[in-house]
Amino acid sequence: MLRLHVLGCALASAFIALPASAHITLEQPRTPVGAPYKAVFRVPHGCDGSTTVKLTVRIPEGVIAIKPMMKPGWQIETKRGVYAKSYSYFHGARFDRGVTEVTWSGGHLPDAFYDEFVLSAFVAGDLPAGQTLYFPVIQECETGAHHWVEVPAAGKSEAPDGDPAPALKLLPKL
Repeated sequence: MLRLHVLGCALASAFIALPASAHITLEQPRTPVGAPYKAVFRVPHGCDGSTTVKLTVRIPEGVIAIKPMMKPGWQIETKRGVYAKSYSYFHGARFDRGVTEVTWSGGHLPDAFYDEFVLSAFVAGDLPAGQTLYFPVIQECETGAHHWVEVPAAGKSEAPDGDPAPALKLLPKL
């Protein structure tokens, strides 16, 4: 009987955790600083049953050398801007400006299906290990939108209860 109770609690915990998987997340939520990073944004649903038609990702400071992956049926637009400081890249190159936002649009991702949107990037080596970076995402649908832009309040490490931005924990250099 005790085993059934423990099994029941484990199953209940699994179902309670399910809503978190309904958010847009990063496939790899950790990466070392000073290294290439493949950001894979998982999109598990549309907007209250409506088809996703546009996804915009804001790039956090210190994530440089952005190259979005093409998706058949989708167009890509990038916005460029000046960084708050200059960042080192491979072979002594320095970046003081680059892609700050990527938008995929024109495709159709029905609510009943899942897809991924991918960026190639480099996480600057002078970012502090232990820090968490956030990628605010706006998901637009035929009807409605989700704004996955919430980040923890200053000094807090807990994710907000609402619509959290995908988070990337920075690890020490390899």
